[in-house]
Amino acid sequence: MERPDGTTHFGFRDVELGDKQTLVNEVFHSVAKRYDLMNDLMSGGMHRLWKEAMITALNPPRGDAPFALLDVAGGTGDISFRAAKASGSGFHATVCDINGEMLAVGRERAVAQRLDHQVSFVEGNAESLAFPDKSFDAYTIAFGIRNVPRIPLALSEAYRVLKPGSRFLCLEFSSVDVPGLDRIYDLFSFNVIPQLGKAVTGDAESYRYLVESIRQFPKPNAFADMIRAAGFSRVKYDVMSGGIVALHSGWRL
Repeated sequence: MERPDGTTHFGFRDVELGDKQTLVNEVFHSVAKRYDLMNDLMSGGMHRLWKEAMITALNPPRGDAPFALLDVAGGTGDISFRAAKASGSGFHATVCDINGEMLAVGRERAVAQRLDHQVSFVEGNAESLAFPDKSFDAYTIAFGIRNVPRIPLALSEAYRVLKPGSRFLCLEFSSVDVPGLDRIYDLFSFNVIPQLGKAVTGDAESYRYLVESIRQFPKPNAFADMIRAAGFSRVKYDVMSGGIVALHSGWRL
């Protein structure tokens, strides 16, 4: 979170607010090509179930009615591809990500899955989206908002680009609330995940940052308050897997 002295956190380090985006970009530049494989290894495949829960909540129409999804920080396309497969011919997703390396991986995957006619990729910043007001039927962001330097700005932008009656969905790591599981989770996170990152991508430090960034993210109630402050109504969240992740929801009414 932004502080009065102009600093914020980058994992457990304090950095100048203006430096955080560059540091985050370096992380995802390093891990882009093995990002999806590492998601499987780190979560034991559970990330697939969490993302399916997000798509179920999104509930895109299966007919030919137009439906425009904005998928922010979704560089490799995973959420958009799942949504496209669950929807009809009127569906189109725009993946917006600040990292060109992640977008390049996503474009390759879209062609390979023959979804490039329904999913497009745009380089952009969640804090300042280059889209008109009230232009999307839904906004999704999965495991990305904790990397945004100014989260309130990103939430305000999400509200701005959504049509009235449209939904905001955010899937993000949360706080484990099961006694015993919290200790196991910490041991796995701080000891195993960086070593997995080193073995698979040659980069332990990026994955150490990703683990630390989870601990710095607001608790679910606090993040829900931030979503409300951006203007959203009917805000709620559902925790999954003992609190490892939470699916946040809000509506622009």
